[in-house]
Amino acid sequence: MARRREGWFDIIVKLPWPLGILAGILGYVVFRYGIGWFFASSKSPILRGMDSPSTSGIYASLGVFVMIACWAAAGVSFLLSRKRKRLLEAQTGLDSLKAMSWREFETLVGEAFRRRGYAVEETGGGGKDGGIDLILRKGGRTELVQCKQWKTRQVKVPVVREMWGLLVHHKADAVKIVCVGTFTADAEQFAEGKAIELITGERLLELVRAVQTASPHSTTPAPAIAPIPRSAPNPVPLSAADPACPRCGATMFKRFNRQNNQMFWGCIMYPRCKGTQSI
Repeated sequence: MARRREGWFDIIVKLPWPLGILAGILGYVVFRYGIGWFFASSKSPILRGMDSPSTSGIYASLGVFVMIACWAAAGVSFLLSRKRKRLLEAQTGLDSLKAMSWREFETLVGEAFRRRGYAVEETGGGGKDGGIDLILRKGGRTELVQCKQWKTRQVKVPVVREMWGLLVHHKADAVKIVCVGTFTADAEQFAEGKAIELITGERLLELVRAVQTASPHSTTPAPAIAPIPRSAPNPVPLSAADPACPRCGATMFKRFNRQNNQMFWGCIMYPRCKGTQSI
């Protein structure tokens, strides 16, 4: 199905809500004062004639309309941001990830990366059947994300191949495939050595917990941390400043060297990628 073209209202909704408020004020100033000043300072007698007491009232009315519309879009943006925050903070384990709808799952993944410093574009083009659901931008890099909220089956290699083809087609830097469960051995083998990050449900839960905001007034006990895989010992919670792996482009996180107890950056795709970086 063809994607609906976005209007200016949709664009402002996707902006942080304070920018929508500012856009409304600027729009009012432009229509209320800027247009009249432009016509009055023009050398064309026709344009100068468009600046009159009767037309200035029209420009003022248009300015008020633009300001109200922008503020309405900012209100929608504020409500959506509150909804994303509540959704992320409500996650306590794999069961809560599996209980949400595919659309909520995409929203959760986008918010998790947004809190880690990414600019997140929700394309709305994937749906529950596949495609590019999110576009992440950070540090001059562009990464494509597909979300698979499949509760009863593993993600197979054709999905990974499709996303690899989309990476080449869109000339992106990397792709991420996020699922509730796990990936088949063939899918992991195909992703090995490529700029493809396969994020399982357990790994997503770690990412979510790393960016959740614990309320000091909350009486609910903090959720238990998911068991750490044997292949990735001693990870330190992720932060928004985590660098990209120099070998595969995936996210890196802090690890400890058991021999000298020194901290270093290790690739999140370990053991498939053994990229490291000193801190």
